[in-house]
Amino acid sequence: MTDLTAQPTGAASRKGSLLAADVRTAKRNAAEKRFRIYGMVAVGLAVIALVFLLTSIVRNGAGAFMQTFVTLDVTLDEGKLDKSGNRDREEMAKVTTFGYAPLIKDAMARKIEELGIQIEGLNKPEDLISKEAAAQMRDFVLANSEVVGTTRTLEFLASGRVDGYYKGRVSMESASRDKNVSPEQLQLADALKEAGTLETRFNWNFIVWPDASENRPEASGLGVAILGSFYMMIIVLVLALPIGVAASIYLEEFAPKNRLTDIIEVNISNLAAVPSIVFGILGLAIFINFAGLPQSAPVVGGLVLTLMTLPTIIIATRASLKSVPPSIREAALGVGASKMQTVMHHVLPLAAPGILTGTIIGLAQALGETAPLLLIGMVAFVREYPAGPPEGFFDPASALPVQVYNWTQRADPAFVERASGAIIVLLIFLLMMNTIAIILRRRFERRW
Repeated sequence: MTDLTAQPTGAASRKGSLLAADVRTAKRNAAEKRFRIYGMVAVGLAVIALVFLLTSIVRNGAGAFMQTFVTLDVTLDEGKLDKSGNRDREEMAKVTTFGYAPLIKDAMARKIEELGIQIEGLNKPEDLISKEAAAQMRDFVLANSEVVGTTRTLEFLASGRVDGYYKGRVSMESASRDKNVSPEQLQLADALKEAGTLETRFNWNFIVWPDASENRPEASGLGVAILGSFYMMIIVLVLALPIGVAASIYLEEFAPKNRLTDIIEVNISNLAAVPSIVFGILGLAIFINFAGLPQSAPVVGGLVLTLMTLPTIIIATRASLKSVPPSIREAALGVGASKMQTVMHHVLPLAAPGILTGTIIGLAQALGETAPLLLIGMVAFVREYPAGPPEGFFDPASALPVQVYNWTQRADPAFVERASGAIIVLLIFLLMMNTIAIILRRRFERRW
């Protein structure tokens, strides 16, 4: 009979009980605990950095969605705008923006007199209004010739300095050293705001208007850039998805395993790691210099981004095809299906969630690229918008990341604010695309 209460002897007594942690086990547990702490600290630092980044972007860019407007009663003098008196559009179109500027100046003077505002040393009160106001009024008159000879209440953009005054970029002290605005003009702006003539509110023009010149940040918008990015994403989707999926299916399901296919696979993996600017150089050489496609056109940008996105889609699609269990293929072949029927009717539908996810991630990556688009000239400045936005893939346009880059290169702080606002719009698009990818994966994914 075995004595269970007997004390262990020999080697067992030297090693200790199996239920009690020895020194090595204690060290291993301590190391594992430290590793968990390191991981938690790393995640915490990443979250803090992300929150700091997003907070700074939102804080700096939120003002781009707000704009200061001035409302004036403008007399559209028939003698200046339509000398013939027959409302001839061609004749009125000959009146340049310089012909409209005096009307705005008179309207401002009447408003100051009407409100009884008296500010000592006030000079050029009309400078409170953006230089874009004359062009705005000209477009309005040409679109509504019946308003000539009447007095209309029109709303104009305030100048960038006045707008910056209500957003904290400009102060009375800085205005005393600024040649573009004076403290007296800011006092006038305060008086007009108190009278309800001047107000700051949400600015839809930032979304729909195009870029503007260096001295008109208040009139700059993202309209052409958003359209250009949209056209390019359509081209990338139409070309990269079918080509990438077809190439992946052939390499994974049909291609023989030999030296040639190995070289192709290695090169696809290498292309996925090539800097994007290399694709820009390739697009400049092939699509513009050789093929003669128009510079700054979305079709060229879309083709360049397609080349850049194809490796990502091919790699993601091949990974999705590999994730389908071999038993699916064997079962389909066992009941008499051909190789093509097996792939198209069974393997491809099961791999579709991963393919869609990889495609959307590739599109999101392409949407944020800047370097290749700069090389092919996607920096078009189209002032005619909204009267004439780019209507097709061959019209000059810009792109959201390029617009951000251009604004950060300009000296006026108002453009930096607009660059941050454009980053917010770009992040919203990227967040939406990644959210769609997550939803598609969760909706269609099958676990084996």
